[in-house]
Amino acid sequence: MRKNFNEVLANVENHREAPFPREEYADRLTRVRAGMAARKLDLLFVSAPESIFYLTGFQAEWYQAQSGRPFPPSSGIAIRADRDDFIHFETPSEAILSRVSTISSDIRIFPIGTRRDGLTFIIDELRAAGYLKGTAGLERYNYRPNPIVSEQYVLAFQKEGMAVVDATDIIREARHIKSPLEMKCIEEATRIADIGMIAAKETIRPGVTELEVFGEMIAAMTRAGGEFPGILPPVMSGFRANCSHPIATRKKIAKGERVNVDVCGVYNRYHSNMARGFFVGDPPKDVLDFHNRVAAVFKAIEPVLRPGMEVATLIDTAHAYYAEQGLLDEAYWIGGYELGVAFPPDWVGPFIYDKSISKPGEKFLPMTVVNHEAVFFGPRQSGLSLTIDTFIFSAEGARIASRIPRDLCVLD
Repeated sequence: MRKNFNEVLANVENHREAPFPREEYADRLTRVRAGMAARKLDLLFVSAPESIFYLTGFQAEWYQAQSGRPFPPSSGIAIRADRDDFIHFETPSEAILSRVSTISSDIRIFPIGTRRDGLTFIIDELRAAGYLKGTAGLERYNYRPNPIVSEQYVLAFQKEGMAVVDATDIIREARHIKSPLEMKCIEEATRIADIGMIAAKETIRPGVTELEVFGEMIAAMTRAGGEFPGILPPVMSGFRANCSHPIATRKKIAKGERVNVDVCGVYNRYHSNMARGFFVGDPPKDVLDFHNRVAAVFKAIEPVLRPGMEVATLIDTAHAYYAEQGLLDEAYWIGGYELGVAFPPDWVGPFIYDKSISKPGEKFLPMTVVNHEAVFFGPRQSGLSLTIDTFIFSAEGARIASRIPRDLCVLD
């Protein structure tokens, strides 16, 4: 029975392809367990795609995130603070993939009869393994699982006599500080993002649709080894350039229009973000001047960048520059957010900073990565002056990742 499947399963060990060595994952698990111990958490059930990937290397095209009721998102990883390993639970559909793409050594597949919803199986297995004691943490500030399934987990753990708390921040905090190998992925993602932006520049011309620009940009990045980003990279032209988050459409780009392109390069699921502005034909002088003055904030920021600097220093530097230039009234957003591991539907990381959000004493720690967005409403309804770059704070120093010019790029 299932001869072909069993032949494949028997040969899986010859085809494992996790993106990092086992030692990297062992260090990550140690840090997560330390975070659990600090919060007096006995069991952590991991459900977010980013968290599962971070700890195991597992990545898939489908996580049942928006699927119908027959496909509840119940798979995940169970970690005990007092155990050296974890249990990886998956659906029969991922029996091969969960072995091919991960370093997981204890993989338990839902029985075929209950393959659609593994919650009962998970609880039974955890009970037998002695995992259901003390306080359980769930990643409740995530889209996966959805609120209904999340509540089912809460009730199931409580029925076993466990207290249940939200533990979303444990892995997010561990992910915030990158390892040297993760930083290398960010560097490679930056190289790929630059290639994508150059491809966009070479494609933009009158009569070309936003979707064509999007397609050529994605094609160039995949040829360079890039992966699909956590957000569909927007291409916005003409009046649509006054919006910051539209998706590319069949709208044709016309002469005399601004085109904004926002993209992430991706390598091993690590993201590096950038956005640049283009103008087809000769821009009005005030439009050109406005954009270039907005984008010049990066020249003001770059000298103050250093690992360990207070977030307020960067924010105050940017605001002071814009005040001096008389631009503050047109600000859409002056701030940024953490970059790193991401899956659709988002690449915006949990650490977010701007003047209204950031708290006194917050710092850009060594071995972290953020973007910075300079987004302002331009004159003549010409569109947003949209410039974004990624800041890399290494152990030794800090720098702006991309070197592609930020001035408004005028295309003949």
